Order: sequence, then structure tokens, then C-alpha cells
Amino acid sequence: MTQTAVIDRSRIKNLVAAIACVTVFGFALGEMFPLLSLIMEREGVRADVIGYNTSMAPVGILFAGFIVPPLVARLGARVVALGAAALAAFIVLLYPLTPIFWGWFFLRFAQGIAVSTLFSVSEAWVIQFAEGPYRTRILGLYASVLALSFGLGPGVIAITGTDGALPFWVGAAVLLAASLPIMMVREEAAKGHEGAGAASFFTFAPRAPVLLLAVGAFAVFDSACLGFLPVYGVRHGMSEREAAILLSVLSFGNVGLQLPIGWLGDKYPKRRVMAGLAIVTMVFTALIPSAMGTVWLWPLLMLVGATSVGIYTIALAEVGERFSGADLVAGTSAMATTWGLGALVGAMVAGWAFQTFGPDGFPYSLAILFAVFLLLMWLRERWKTAHGVR
Repeated sequence: MTQTAVIDRSRIKNLVAAIACVTVFGFALGEMFPLLSLIMEREGVRADVIGYNTSMAPVGILFAGFIVPPLVARLGARVVALGAAALAAFIVLLYPLTPIFWGWFFLRFAQGIAVSTLFSVSEAWVIQFAEGPYRTRILGLYASVLALSFGLGPGVIAITGTDGALPFWVGAAVLLAASLPIMMVREEAAKGHEGAGAASFFTFAPRAPVLLLAVGAFAVFDSACLGFLPVYGVRHGMSEREAAILLSVLSFGNVGLQLPIGWLGDKYPKRRVMAGLAIVTMVFTALIPSAMGTVWLWPLLMLVGATSVGIYTIALAEVGERFSGADLVAGTSAMATTWGLGALVGAMVAGWAFQTFGPDGFPYSLAILFAVFLLLMWLRERWKTAHGVR
């Protein structure tokens, strides 16, 4: 067997392990977000307060951006990821034992730190190992698997309900299961990010502003839907179990459509594909209020879910295509920070729009978001053309 074949087999093994880790994480996250929102809604917590509580997780994600690089440099990526999985599981078990109001604010912050650490390390592995001419399709496959696992998470609520500690025990067990694929990653691969702690968001951002804007737009959409789509369904007359399934449907659209989106990203200019996905997301998000109570809601949610995640997939692929080594680590770190900022804005703006304009203010505010993203993207391309920048 040639050395190249050995390297390829090792890379594939590491890629599968990294995807498996993020997938297990996605399942647990897909359960926890709607579970907490539905419990707070049932307990009479105001929509804007639910948004503030949801925003504590992104605050934790932002905080993690300062502590994860030195931890990885000191302890190694695999050790840090294993510790994050254990910490996240422990935090989940504390929710049913803690008062819903102020206690959950602290737990959401701590959970944001733990899940951001686990996710950023694992996703950096995925981008690192997804090399070659099929990079975008590989990342599309990754997004499909992640979406499937994420979509199954709310299904747990449909089985266990929101009462008692059982759904929290299930979430904790799944997070602990993430330790298994982490241990499959070869140690030399896991150490590949060491020494990158000096990478700065502020040095990377001017090199790829549109990519970070794309991540931010997706994060606003993602966070808003995680925190408020089930509540939106309840306000439109759905039961808690039916409303939880809305997130599953939103995620399942990715399963079949991310590979075609990846093919488009490999075949056509990525910025044009990204713009097309943003237009579709904007238009169909604005149609959600009209589709409530009709059969058209379900395919609409599937399509919007696929195109919004597709924006993120294309951005990941372009980062992997344009940057390598320490620059790649800087890119993934900057994207994680941007996701935290976007998720923070998304939770707060969605809660404010929900409370101020009623339930339909939630999807309309997201449609406006993508209109702003498209405008900024167009202005950036005009600027690049005027200044001869590639």
C-alpha cells in the first residue's frame, strides 16, 4: 500500500469521526433549544424574555472564542473536545433542578461555552479533512447528516413530552455519546490546531467580510428559529408536540438538498450560488405567515431550511478553498465568533419582533435580514470591482 493511500484512508477515517461527533452534538442541540423554549412558554414567560434567555448561549459562544484557542494549544484538541462533551452533558442535567428564570440564564451561558468548544473543534476537523475538488459536496454531505440528526432532536420531545427530567436525561446521554467518535480521531490530527491561539478575528475579518456576513446571517436565522419557531407554532394554535416538529421539518429539508447545493458550489461561482440561496430564503421566509394552517407550510419550511444552511455550507467551502494552516484555523475561529454574534442578535431581535409586532413579526424580521445581507453583498462586490480587488 502506498503512502498516499495510507494518508487517504487516515483522512477519511478522521473525516467520518469528526462528522459523527458534530452529528451527535446536533441531535442533542436540536432537542434542547425547543425543549427549553416550550417549557418557558408553558410557564408564562414573556416572548422577549425567552429571547433574552436564548441569547445567553451565544454570549457563552462569544466568551468561548477567547478561551478555546489557548486551551487547545495547551491540552490538545481531542482532550478539549472530550471535556466539552462531558461538561455539556452535566449542564443539561442541571436544568430540571434549577429555577427557570435566573438559574436558566446562567446555565444557558455555561452551555454556550461547552457546546461552542465541542462544535468549533469538531467542525475545524471536518473542514481540514474535506480536501480536494469535491470539497463543497463533502461539506454538503456533512450538512445533510448534521441536519438529519438535528431534525431528530425535536422528535424526542414528541415522544417524552416536556414534563419531568426524562427529556433532559436523553439529551445528556446523547452528548456523552459524542465522546466515542472524538476518541476515533487520530491524535496527530487532533493536535493539528495547536499553536494557533494567536489567530485573531480582527486580522481575518478584513480578508473575508462577505463570508463572515453570510455566517452571521445564517446564525441570526438559525438562532431565531431555534428559540421561536416552536413558540410561533403554539401561538398559531398548534400543540407543543406539533410545534416541536416544525424544527424537524425545517432541518429535514437539508438532508436531500445539501448535496445538490454542494454540487452547485463546486460547479459555479460560490458568491452567485450564495446570493441565489439568500434570495430564496428571503422570499419563502416572508411567505411563512400565509402558509400557516395549510399543507404548503411543510415544503416551505423544508426549502427555507435547506437554502439557509446552504449559505453556511458555501461559506465553509470557500474558507477551506482560500485558506490553509494557521489561516484556516483563524477562519474557523472567526466564523465561530461571528456565529455567536449573529445568534445573539437573532435571539434578541426575534424576541423583540415577536413581542412588538405579534407572532408574524418573527418571520418578517428574518426576511428583512436576508434583504440587508444581499444589499451588503452587492455593495461589497461593487467595491471590489471599483478597486480591482479579487
